[in-house]
Amino acid sequence: MTDDLDPDLDLVLVRELAAPRAVIWRCWTEPEHLKQWFVPKPHRVTACHLDVRVGGACNTTFDVEGAVMENKGVYLEVVPGEKLVFTDTYTEGWKPAAEPFMTAIVTFEDLGGGRTRYTAVARHRNAETARQHRDMGFHDGWGTVATQLEAYAQGMGA
Repeated sequence: MTDDLDPDLDLVLVRELAAPRAVIWRCWTEPEHLKQWFVPKPHRVTACHLDVRVGGACNTTFDVEGAVMENKGVYLEVVPGEKLVFTDTYTEGWKPAAEPFMTAIVTFEDLGGGRTRYTAVARHRNAETARQHRDMGFHDGWGTVATQLEAYAQGMGA
């Protein structure tokens, strides 16, 4: 996946997480788990609807300092245990979104010994949007979330 990255459009975070791939996958695909780690604390996910299949809904609602932020999208690719691709370019039923922001490509590689290489790519439609996301704190925010994901997954056990 890293050979088709565009430095003008793609923001990338790679982490080695001390948790098994199967547990990390559950954290990403089961709403009750995703709600626990998906936004940097003290912000929180207040609603989550995941229909983890191509064309299925990938909807989350955040509370960020009292502001409600709805994120509606669909899954474009699902490879169980290995890869999720979702976008806000479309919503459920393949309805075009008014103002799409990005497509996320998240992969999970089993490194053995209960460790997972976690790669998250935020792909943007133009360089301006990518720059805006970087300036919003993509690496710090998604890095914080990866740390929260790891801690939560460790608490789940295998």
